[in-house]
Amino acid sequence: MTDFSADLLDWYDRHRRDLPWRYAPGVAADPYRVWLSEIMLQQTTVQAVKPYFAKFTRMWPKVTALADSPLEDVLTAWAGLGYYARARNLHRCAQAVRDNHDGRFPETEAALRALPGIGDYTAAAIAAIAFGARATVVDGNIERITARLFKIDTPLPKAKKAIKAALAPLVPADRPGDFAQAMMDLGAGICRPKDPDCLICPIRPACGAQKAGTMLHYPVKPAKKPKPVRRAVAFWVASGGRILLERRPDTGLLGGMQGLFSTPWVGRSDFPTKSEALDFAPVKADWHVGNAVITHVFTHFQLDVQIWRATDVLKDTSPPTAEWVDAKTFDASGLPTVFKKMLPKGDDCRAY
Repeated sequence: MTDFSADLLDWYDRHRRDLPWRYAPGVAADPYRVWLSEIMLQQTTVQAVKPYFAKFTRMWPKVTALADSPLEDVLTAWAGLGYYARARNLHRCAQAVRDNHDGRFPETEAALRALPGIGDYTAAAIAAIAFGARATVVDGNIERITARLFKIDTPLPKAKKAIKAALAPLVPADRPGDFAQAMMDLGAGICRPKDPDCLICPIRPACGAQKAGTMLHYPVKPAKKPKPVRRAVAFWVASGGRILLERRPDTGLLGGMQGLFSTPWVGRSDFPTKSEALDFAPVKADWHVGNAVITHVFTHFQLDVQIWRATDVLKDTSPPTAEWVDAKTFDASGLPTVFKKMLPKGDDCRAY
């Protein structure tokens, strides 16, 4: 393994991806941009993140500007990127950096982990990339490469400790950030999950799985469990040129975001009955029950939703969480994807 790091970094210097949050080798990285990109990239693709990163850095070029912004603005800008707890923690972390660290990110892994929304991986990535600390960075790509490299048979997630321990001695003291990013690029472009391109891999001579022809065996994953299904009724209300939305509680799934009123999202074999659903209707109305079912898959469950449409609002009994918005100026872009799926198609959103 003595030439491993040198071979990898030589390949990286020639083939590194050009990403908006990435700095050239030898150029000091902005911790704010590193942190922002790492939070956005959690369980999200690079292509999906690029426009959001550009929007956030344009709206809030410094961490203090993000901290000073209302949470609602941050959530609106985040809409569509998913996993909204990340956005809330992003805002809390920016405020902690502003209030407790004079607007500058701390440089050590331990201090970074103490900030909201920053776990082991993100702390190591910021420390290595932004501050040049010899931190062992392990994301999904690096997990896969290391498991193949050392033929680590322990199933994930139990293998995480062994993977990190095996990788740590390979991290060079002089370019730990470039090493981490090189491993990420290698996993994204060559050491792929299903079709690794071993013939052009710069670390092929060191790879135990490649020598044994067992690349696809690693990393070993636990058996998949079927996702539980939750079912609900959602209420579409448009009346008098206005559309009725709900501002969800700050805590919990999609916290602080706008959406349609609905029955609770619970596991059940069928949809709520009419009497059950009406207990959660935001207004008294004549309801048209649609036959179509909207399906949205979250990380831990699948949600099936039946849409009820108010054809004649008899009485506005909406609770304090209700927000009536002008139908003509209604912009669905700020809604989470699950609620966008529930909206009437085309001009129907403004036909009231």
